Amino acid sequence: MCLAVPGRVLEVAESDGLRSGKVQFGGIVRNVRLDFVPEAGAGDYVMVHVGFAISRVDEEEARRTYEILQTMGALTEELGPNEDAI
Repeated sequence: MCLAVPGRVLEVAESDGLRSGKVQFGGIVRNVRLDFVPEAGAGDYVMVHVGFAISRVDEEEARRTYEILQTMGALTEELGPNEDAI
């Protein structure tokens, strides 16, 4: 099952007109495409589906959603191993 997982944007980069950034999901950091949410910047929370941020959310919504996914045991399936732990 593929879910959208909330994460916090740590940094944003642009190359050849394409936006990407490092997004933190708990202790995991992944590179994410930010083209669908051009308004997202460092410190914002976004919902990420298959490597693409698909919407911005507020911090409280991100926290609630993350906790629900964690309770369901869905985070390991969606995020994979903790290779990029910070």
